Amino acid sequence: MALQACGFGQIFRRFKPHLLMVLVQMGYTFLYFITEASFNHGMNPHVYITYRHIVAGFAMLPFAYFLERKGRPKLTIALFAEISVLSLLGVSLTLNMYFASLRYTSPTFLASVVNTIASLTFIIAVVLRLESLNITSPRGTAKILGTVVSLAGVTTMTLYKGPAMRNISGAFIHIQGNQIHENWLKGSILTVASCITWSVWYIMQAVTLKRYPAQLSLTTWMCFVGGAQSAVFTVFMEHKPAAWIIGFNIDFWSTIYGGVVCSGIIIFVQLWVTEQKGPVFVTMFNPLSTILVAVIAYFVLGERLYMGSILGGVIVIIGLYLLLWGKEGDQETSIKPQELSYLDYEKQKEYKKQLVSNSSVEKEVHERDP
Repeated sequence: MALQACGFGQIFRRFKPHLLMVLVQMGYTFLYFITEASFNHGMNPHVYITYRHIVAGFAMLPFAYFLERKGRPKLTIALFAEISVLSLLGVSLTLNMYFASLRYTSPTFLASVVNTIASLTFIIAVVLRLESLNITSPRGTAKILGTVVSLAGVTTMTLYKGPAMRNISGAFIHIQGNQIHENWLKGSILTVASCITWSVWYIMQAVTLKRYPAQLSLTTWMCFVGGAQSAVFTVFMEHKPAAWIIGFNIDFWSTIYGGVVCSGIIIFVQLWVTEQKGPVFVTMFNPLSTILVAVIAYFVLGERLYMGSILGGVIVIIGLYLLLWGKEGDQETSIKPQELSYLDYEKQKEYKKQLVSNSSVEKEVHERDP
């Protein structure tokens, strides 16, 4: 029984990052619909992002302060500047473009285009020499081919809307104020631009974690700084004071959910998984939310699906998993040297301890029997 429990424990530890990322994508799936309902109700997207990250900052602050009080590195001016840039890329700039595009497209389109983040992250990592690329190997070829196919898929979704698919049945749930999105091209450009800055954010947070290895504290800082940046941006964009007032309705609940769950817990989980598995691994689970969003939007909410989104989404997912198949080979080969170096280090420590022990014994014997 103990051996069986030990076996389950090893399996859980091995697949813990995979399980966490599945839960992350489920959390993001619900976010698409609750935010769309809030925006259709009249919530300003920029005000939403500001409130959401202020809520997230206060929700994460106690955990960051008490749990990382002893191990948190000193925050220097240079490090704070780096966190400010990280907050701009991951919070204020990216999310303002991302959620603004929801006004002009649909949750299904957004969830599909997000899949290109893996390919964009890989391209940026190769340019910055953070990723290896051997074009002569089958896996290296798969990386290149997967990247090209993914980008072709998002281009298809952006430029080709296509006919709408006929709904088999009516909507089971009606989102209040549901409307038809007209400016598809404008929304597409905003979505793609947000994915590019999002990809840079994934790369940069992997670098920042090496200098500031405190995930809870980093999440808290990003939420507060990003919320402040978004507030400044919103003041210039929204001149109506009434836009800042929200009632105890869908606007309130979308803000709480987005702040506590998505900007707080989910970002912390992603930082942890990024530190364990790398930024490309984190993006490999995006197709799960694409499938869940498409199913819920079509069958439950009765939202129209366009042929361009379906075709482009399938192409993107095929390209994504070609890229990830190539990446898996790198992970397999990179783990072994790390394990060997760790074992060598442990052996060296034991050897040094043995030498110190032997020398102390010899000294004691020599003192007793000169």
